[in-house]
Amino acid sequence: MFKIATFNIENLDVSSSGYTPTLLERIPTLRGTLTRLDADILCLQEVHGQELAAHTANNPKRALSALETLISDTQYANYFIVHTVTSDGEAYDKRNLVILSRWPISLSEQYKHHHLDKLAYRKATALPVEEAKDISWERPILYAQVQVPDMELVHVVNLHLKSRIASNVNGQKSNNYTWKSAAGWAEGYFLSSTKRVGQALETRILIDEIFSQTADAKIIVCGDFNAEPGEVPVEAICGRVENTGNPDLRSSVLLPCSSAIADSVKFSHLHHGKGNLLDHMLISQSMYHLFVKADIFNENLHDESLPFASDIKYPESDHAPFSASFKQ
Repeated sequence: MFKIATFNIENLDVSSSGYTPTLLERIPTLRGTLTRLDADILCLQEVHGQELAAHTANNPKRALSALETLISDTQYANYFIVHTVTSDGEAYDKRNLVILSRWPISLSEQYKHHHLDKLAYRKATALPVEEAKDISWERPILYAQVQVPDMELVHVVNLHLKSRIASNVNGQKSNNYTWKSAAGWAEGYFLSSTKRVGQALETRILIDEIFSQTADAKIIVCGDFNAEPGEVPVEAICGRVENTGNPDLRSSVLLPCSSAIADSVKFSHLHHGKGNLLDHMLISQSMYHLFVKADIFNENLHDESLPFASDIKYPESDHAPFSASFKQ
């Protein structure tokens, strides 16, 4: 049996002035969650990078120190690890994607506008009027090939798609939480949706490329999609025959592991008392006969809308981890 898990760990960082809870306060809760997951492959989102006190031209100035502290003294401490990097080869300041694997990672890549050019767009409600500018998503796609024993090569894609929060439109906001017009907010929401679907499209192009090289490739796509089942980003990545109208493409359809979870507990995020499934695990047809079960560990999940109202933070994440188990 082998298990893969995805977890938006929510702003994993060291303590900073005025920020609570601190990393040390979060560690007992987060370590308990990671230990319970007991994953052979662990995909994380929102892992922040930390500046190193001393660095040289040959050494990075930013690393994942908070993550290293968190996983020390756990089974993950000796795992193989890859993560997103800047053009300088350093960890991003905010919201890195990370893949930890019990087994060797033979190849890792990241993709951001490699398969899809930036889109030129002029904001209609911006004040003052602006010229057309490029639309770009903030986070790349993280891809890895893992040598899983008795399963040959497994392709792992870790995602964090653009949030549902409306993107900024110059001149349309009074402060971080208040918009001056409904049209301004609507355009900001449109821009975020465009980025989210663009990331999903680039992911689907990558998946098709993998299938073009290996028709029966074992593929797992997981992460925080910021979209629910049936919404465009999820549908774009799954590539269902019902959408393409082409039965010949059935072998390239990805299957949602969440279909094996009861509706009563099928949520990874809470907002205003409503459970949402924003975190996903999608598998290729060649993984279907190996699939055993899926679980979402949402017993400790708090309502994400409460911190917005009270600015109270919690040691646990506002996303629940999602795991899937497979025969080897």
